Amino acid sequence: MIRVLVVDDSFFMRKVISDMLNSDPSVEVIDTAKEGNEAIRKVKKEKPDVVTLDVLMPGLDGLATLKRIMDENPTPVIMLSAFTKKGADITIDCLHAGAVSFILKPSGELSMNIDTVKEMLLEEIKTSAHANVKKIITFPEIKPIKHCIKPSKEKIVVIGASTGGPRSLELLMSTIPASFSLPIIIVQHMPPKFTQSLAQHLDKNCVLSVKEAKEGDVIQAKNAYVAPGDFHMTIKTKKIMGQTKQIISLNKNPSVNGSRPSIDVTMQSVANTYGENTIGVILTGMGKDGVIGMKAIKEHGGTTIAQDEDSCLIFGMPKAVIESGFADKVLSLSNIGEGIVGCL
Repeated sequence: MIRVLVVDDSFFMRKVISDMLNSDPSVEVIDTAKEGNEAIRKVKKEKPDVVTLDVLMPGLDGLATLKRIMDENPTPVIMLSAFTKKGADITIDCLHAGAVSFILKPSGELSMNIDTVKEMLLEEIKTSAHANVKKIITFPEIKPIKHCIKPSKEKIVVIGASTGGPRSLELLMSTIPASFSLPIIIVQHMPPKFTQSLAQHLDKNCVLSVKEAKEGDVIQAKNAYVAPGDFHMTIKTKKIMGQTKQIISLNKNPSVNGSRPSIDVTMQSVANTYGENTIGVILTGMGKDGVIGMKAIKEHGGTTIAQDEDSCLIFGMPKAVIESGFADKVLSLSNIGEGIVGCL
């Protein structure tokens, strides 16, 4: 039985979320809290397996409450966020402060079937209950790589991540040196607005220029492109002023592996375009998105790297890639930057 504490300033939302969770026989809402200080007291007293925490609350908000919980009584926390730019920005800060994951609240401007929200929330609860909290609170500090050689060929890096990805991406991207001259493509499972906030956060914390990708963006060296939420991202070749360029193409084709953006879709496209000059990386996350993509990279002669179990918050996607035989290297998060540089 997974014991959950539900924290939200709205009585209605506490009732809705509690009813969702209690509908599953393997989950029990042991208590609720309407504000941050009450939540901190109840986490200490009740010791829940998982906490669902509202992002925007009066007084002690979700971020401040999360930091207190992780400092005083480390517990897997899932943020419940409104589908707004402000909600997205704070949620990204929460993910970097130690939250395992987040779910969009079943309200606001995003019209989402209540059954879909329920299914997603229960899945996140069950996954988060098995997350290693020690890996959240003892996230390693890694010194940036000092220098790397300029590759003789036009190479590209494509990275896929899901649960636990934002913090892992921040750490990985922070190791990239100013001399790194490749473009990087990033696919993180997230909805719209949140991918934009993620890109802005990464841009502030690494030497590369990071942006949320737009239709028609020309792929350039020393730039990183984050796939926008609710779009698959592919690469197309186009003649621009007589020169052959690789550009970003976005589409809303059906979800793949339950996700849009899908890591598989992007990796297959990158492999088809760049062939043996592709470096593929799979980071922490649940599910198997990325297996087919990493297979495509290997089949085209590229290099593949998977995050190891010890450094993963959720060892789902990397495990699927490794067990399928599509990982050339299995590295800890602290060594993946050097692993990428070693492929140049």
